[in-house]
Amino acid sequence: MFTKVLIANRGEIASRVIATLDRMGIASVAVYSDADAHSPYVRQAGEAVHIGPSPVGESYLRSDRIIEAARSTGADAIHPGYGFLAENPEFVMACDEAGIVFIGPGADAMRTMGSKIGSRIAMQDAGVPVVPGTVEAIDDRRLAFETARDLGFPVAVKASAAGGGKGFRVAHAEDELEAAIEGASGEGERFFGDGSVYLERYLENPRHIEVQILADSHGNVIHLFERDCSVQRRHQKLVEEAPAPMVTPELRERIGQIAVTAAHSVGYVSAGTVEGLLVGDDYYFLEMNTRIQVEHGVTELVTGIDLIEQQVRVAAGEALSITQNDVRLTGHAIECRINAERASRGFLPAPGTITEYAEPTGTDVRIDSGVEAGTVVTSFYDPMLAKLLVVGPDRDSATEAMIRALDGYRIEGIPTLIPFHRALLQSSQWRNAETCSDLVSDRTWLKTNAAES
Repeated sequence: MFTKVLIANRGEIASRVIATLDRMGIASVAVYSDADAHSPYVRQAGEAVHIGPSPVGESYLRSDRIIEAARSTGADAIHPGYGFLAENPEFVMACDEAGIVFIGPGADAMRTMGSKIGSRIAMQDAGVPVVPGTVEAIDDRRLAFETARDLGFPVAVKASAAGGGKGFRVAHAEDELEAAIEGASGEGERFFGDGSVYLERYLENPRHIEVQILADSHGNVIHLFERDCSVQRRHQKLVEEAPAPMVTPELRERIGQIAVTAAHSVGYVSAGTVEGLLVGDDYYFLEMNTRIQVEHGVTELVTGIDLIEQQVRVAAGEALSITQNDVRLTGHAIECRINAERASRGFLPAPGTITEYAEPTGTDVRIDSGVEAGTVVTSFYDPMLAKLLVVGPDRDSATEAMIRALDGYRIEGIPTLIPFHRALLQSSQWRNAETCSDLVSDRTWLKTNAAES
């Protein structure tokens, strides 16, 4: 087992990883930029290393500085968290060359699944259902229009490296296709350095269902059931829950096996998430996230399995100590992302200084937080401050617990999504387990019901 692990991340996920390392008796090293010098996770770690100015390109994306920080502190492994370098195969290879263990999958599996087109080809070859569409980049406009007509409008145009809502456009009719291709390709080039795009049939208001998997280097792959992440704005998640309310036991078993097949087919090792779209009983592979997910906590609450610990043990070469039959689903968990945003203004980021901060308490409440009173929320990073999670015997009781927790959560000085979450969970759409896409996109509803105080 490792003696010291460096966390190549910041905020709540850095604190989350440190908590598990502490429990496992493994020393921790944090890295921080100028803007994070006084962040809680820096104090929580056993050691901390300054890696540069506040912009991510000069700090958290500098693999050379992170590896040097690991070397200088004697860390024998690096946990990447999510975002930043977590899905960068070149960083994985750089860790290998430096003799430092990367806590995550190998570069080859990461590279295959990191390409939307590459992963669609791999999944199709493995017999995993994918959304109908092309499995190669569309370079020829004439072919693009012919393909779109065959699929039927609306069609989705996606950059091969799309993610986080970037590099994604919808053409509802033929006269919108050219602009959709240009938009998706341009974002793909700007944000991911890859402007290649492909076409898919656009699924109207699908449920976004993802399956958590764990795999070790001994050939064992298991799934830990599904999460429903259908409540999103601009293809970015806001609320997650487990289990998914519309998934039957039979469907749960089927999509779990699909995820296991997907992971096996690329020789995947570590924790990962197979994301898919559910329309009726049809489930389609969407992508695989080759890292720990933001929303991993809801799975931990309903299975009792610490996913960070499993990542660490697998990276150290251990075989999974749990089999598929050991994984039990108990209760219902919900997570609300507490972002510094104005929902009433189209979820506009709202940086500023937190003047007062008090978290709700209770045996059914868990908070993964990266802030405190006095924290300055800057525009350099993602506006997520914390994740509020609750668990209950069933969905209704978990919903009531979440509303109580939101009522007890006090963050002053900056606007947050707390009023939005409270209004959403009290809506008939949420109670009926709908995707709530109508509410999230309704500016009048947002201004009337989810305005920040």
